[in-house]
Amino acid sequence: MKQALAHIALVVRDYDEAIAFYCGVLGFELIADEYQAEQDKRWVLVRPPGAGDQATTILLARATSALQAEFIGNQCGGRVFLFLQTDDFTRDYAAYLAAGVQFVREPKMANYGQVAVFEDIYGNRWDLVEFAR
Repeated sequence: MKQALAHIALVVRDYDEAIAFYCGVLGFELIADEYQAEQDKRWVLVRPPGAGDQATTILLARATSALQAEFIGNQCGGRVFLFLQTDDFTRDYAAYLAAGVQFVREPKMANYGQVAVFEDIYGNRWDLVEFAR
């Protein structure tokens, strides 16, 4: 048996503002942006640069109800929700700072590697992490 996570849904307020942040600020690749008329929504997939074709992608899913909208920016109850692995922490941390990304925990060295916590445009928390070799 072979299984893998294909997509992770991230509830967003607006497709275009989410694409602007993830692709324009974080440098993610826009993999798909297709209108689905039967549901009046878009199928928007992004992934980190260099992740490869088999990598898990993020589905930017616009909230379609008041209940869904309540979870924008708080999909994990204030905990770190997603973990962005990098091959060069110093490079990416500096680039994100220069792009205006808000870090809520400064960089630190841990036994597993170097890490800092940032918030996306909605307030979801992410680890930027370079794992120790």
